[in-house]
Amino acid sequence: MTSVATETGVRDWWLRTLLVLQRPRAVFVALRDDSSEGVSDRTEQVLLLVWTAGIAYALATPAAGTLLDDSDYDGLLIAVWAFIAGGIVGTAAYWAFGLVLHLSGRLLGSQGSYRRARHVLAFASAPIVLSLVLLPVRLALYGEDVFRSGGSDAVGHAAWVFGILDAGFAAWAVALLAIGVRAVHGWAWPRAAAAVALAVVVGAAAVVLLGLVS
Repeated sequence: MTSVATETGVRDWWLRTLLVLQRPRAVFVALRDDSSEGVSDRTEQVLLLVWTAGIAYALATPAAGTLLDDSDYDGLLIAVWAFIAGGIVGTAAYWAFGLVLHLSGRLLGSQGSYRRARHVLAFASAPIVLSLVLLPVRLALYGEDVFRSGGSDAVGHAAWVFGILDAGFAAWAVALLAIGVRAVHGWAWPRAAAAVALAVVVGAAAVVLLGLVS
């Protein structure tokens, strides 16, 4: 019976992973189950979201846009780089920004766990994962210039369009995060928005400071 229940729980969370972009509130409400069984059922889904969102972010960085400047790189090595860098970036953001989100919620009266805050963040990153659909389009338009500095992908109207689309996916993720915080805590919109805004501001400031230091 336990095995059947576990299989059902895991299957339910795979379905929720697909539905989070369409019916986000129901998915985030389900995250209220912070039991060991509930957490175990969604471990694989959280890992997939965190890793693939990290890959999407890594491929959007200036570093990715210069990989083919190095003659040692080819398509296969870029894929390996994206997988490894994405895993590192996604995991770091999951733990660090998850902590920031947890603490901002605490300041506003949250009684939820750090783990639940991380899981809310993971499912809210689904639009970032979805942004990977733009990569084949970029490659079709610009080819290897996507991974070269000063390539044709950096100029023209299409570059502006892709920039706007990237910003749209990021804004969608922030909106999902607000929906998630509101749903798991049962808060009103102003309180949930304040928690997310505080987390985003602190997280952005940390990224800027790290960039200046490096």
